[in-house]
Amino acid sequence: MIATRQKPLAQAGELAYLNVTAKTKFGAFLDFGLERGLFLPFREQKYPIEVDKSYLVYLYLDKSGRLSSTTDITDFLSSASPYQKSDSVTGTVYQIHPDIGVFVAVDNQYLGLIPRTENYSDLKWGDRVQARVIRVRDDGKLDLSSRNLSHQQMNVDAELLINAMNAHGGILPLNEKASPEEIEKVFHLSKAAFKRAVGTLLKSGRIKKHGDELRLP
Repeated sequence: MIATRQKPLAQAGELAYLNVTAKTKFGAFLDFGLERGLFLPFREQKYPIEVDKSYLVYLYLDKSGRLSSTTDITDFLSSASPYQKSDSVTGTVYQIHPDIGVFVAVDNQYLGLIPRTENYSDLKWGDRVQARVIRVRDDGKLDLSSRNLSHQQMNVDAELLINAMNAHGGILPLNEKASPEEIEKVFHLSKAAFKRAVGTLLKSGRIKKHGDELRLP
């Protein structure tokens, strides 16, 4: 019988997307390919973490020379990405600031941001996301959107409204007179996107207008 040696999923000085296997009052343990888990100290958890969910962490050697990890990864991400405007990208959520937006590590290595005005999903730390580059900043950082190009997104938004009408007896819960805040709260859409979707459905005959109400035929 030939003995095999386990190989870790990452080493000190690297970023890795790892699953949380256990939590204690001192920290958490992550599965990184070895029998003994990788330690994530409580002080290095910059947001709440959950068992059985994965997060992007940076591996380092602590003062005692023991391999450890942190979720504070901004300084270890690069702004020298190969992406350009309109490119599709994937990444991991590593910071959330309600007034700014959702910070995404594109390819788990490049600095990206979904601005608050472009985020229409209930994203959480550690979530994997697909997005579109809407701007490459002068410093190389990427501004992203979780929405498709407007002509592509219209069909997606239209189906969202149809599903809402099916769930509300064939009537759309809001009409075109609703405030932007109401629309964003109910549908996670901007008012402009909402009106485009309604217009698409009216033009195709999939919905009808009855006074101020929008209904299925």
